[in-house]
Amino acid sequence: MNTNSFHISAQENRNSWTTRETVVISVSSVVFGMLYLAWVQLWLVAQGVIGPLAMDIVFGFWFAGSVFNTYVIRKPFVALATALIASLAEVLTGNPAGAILLLTGVIQGAGSELPFLLTRWRRYSVTILALSSVSAAVFSFVYNWVRFDYQNLEPGLLIAMFVIRITSGVLLGSLLPLFFASRLRKTGVFSGLAIDTPRRG
Repeated sequence: MNTNSFHISAQENRNSWTTRETVVISVSSVVFGMLYLAWVQLWLVAQGVIGPLAMDIVFGFWFAGSVFNTYVIRKPFVALATALIASLAEVLTGNPAGAILLLTGVIQGAGSELPFLLTRWRRYSVTILALSSVSAAVFSFVYNWVRFDYQNLEPGLLIAMFVIRITSGVLLGSLLPLFFASRLRKTGVFSGLAIDTPRRG
């Protein structure tokens, strides 16, 4: 085996999920799916009190699973897989949105994955985590624009919705899961995973 082949093989091994990582991603994604479903109820209550901006205020939490798992595992396509598995868990446990939620999961997961992909899955700093949720917020906003005819809304309301969703993404979708992942790391539950031996950035 030549040197180039060795390096390619080593890189593939570093990027492949181990059995333990696959289990952690799957279980955590299902848990987040249950939390997302519960979060829908909070959104509905908030909507009755606050109005149309309620969804954007709470929206960021629906990115939290992708950021959490990616920060813990630090390998390609964890964010996308997490969003898809979580949305499937929601569908199977009765989310009223139904199967269309799978498409929602793919779109939000792709948005969340993009900043990590652009760093070639080498950086997991607070900035990159925040950009992951910002990207997911943008992807989801464009998707909602098409699905729910946002073009019919007042420009001022649209700007407020967008800014609030970005802010919610950073706070609930990045900083919150970062806090909990860091706290859980101290318990030793993530021993042997990438978060326990952080890479540069």
